[in-house]
Amino acid sequence: MSSLARSVPFSFGRLGIVAGNTFLEAVRQKLFNFLLLLAVALVASAQLFREFNFGSSELKFIADFGFGSMVFFGSTLTIAATAQLFFSEIENRTALTLLAKPIWRTEFIFGKLLGVLAVVGVFCALTTGLLLVLLYNRETALMAANPEAFEAGRLIHYGDLVLMGVLQWLKFGVLAAITLLVASFSNTNLYTVVMGFFMLVICHLQYLARDAYSQVSALPLRLLVQGLSYVFPNFQVFNLADQIGIGQGIDPTVFLRVGAYALTYIAVFGGLAVYSFSQREI
Repeated sequence: MSSLARSVPFSFGRLGIVAGNTFLEAVRQKLFNFLLLLAVALVASAQLFREFNFGSSELKFIADFGFGSMVFFGSTLTIAATAQLFFSEIENRTALTLLAKPIWRTEFIFGKLLGVLAVVGVFCALTTGLLLVLLYNRETALMAANPEAFEAGRLIHYGDLVLMGVLQWLKFGVLAAITLLVASFSNTNLYTVVMGFFMLVICHLQYLARDAYSQVSALPLRLLVQGLSYVFPNFQVFNLADQIGIGQGIDPTVFLRVGAYALTYIAVFGGLAVYSFSQREI
């Protein structure tokens, strides 16, 4: 933080300006077009399943396919956007000019994070909305063709689709915070992207470490594995889509717990990114 920044209080207004500029920069770099193309591709692929009739289980299959595609494309977009938008400021020297003004590095880092979350949020909202329309239309067609399978009414809880979209957005927020932490001390865009995907794999397999530490006999090793299982977030907790399409819904209490879990990791990794960036010479 510069001496000029120390003389002014923290400002959410300046943080919002950084976030807004980050979002606009993503639009100028055609990341917006990229996510729109991904969303259209998702819907076009899902439409192929309309040619088959799997009965009511088709709905769960389409829901799983849709959210699986959202996770894959959304993770790619999150890592690429975070790295590109951060290093564009460094490489163009705009970060040096910006931080010479009365702005905290905390405002800069969290502004970047909020800007990425806005981009990914649009992606999640668009894909979730299109998946909702697709499932609703397909369920309506199945109800007309096979009414005895829907005697109890619709199987899809459409409010849960929205909740799942929010949870995926929060998971991408955790991933963006981790990628931003790597970017805060990395020298290249490529290294940040590679490490971002590496961390993505670790977080998706983190639950294996939790299962393993209880079976380790050596106490020091068990404590080490247990500690590492808390350092890296468990992305499996965000997978609540198994109940969608089979007539069951998402427990609101579980949703709130997972949401709090995500926000905690976003705050922690964001704070670490601020500390790391404050030690960096630009």
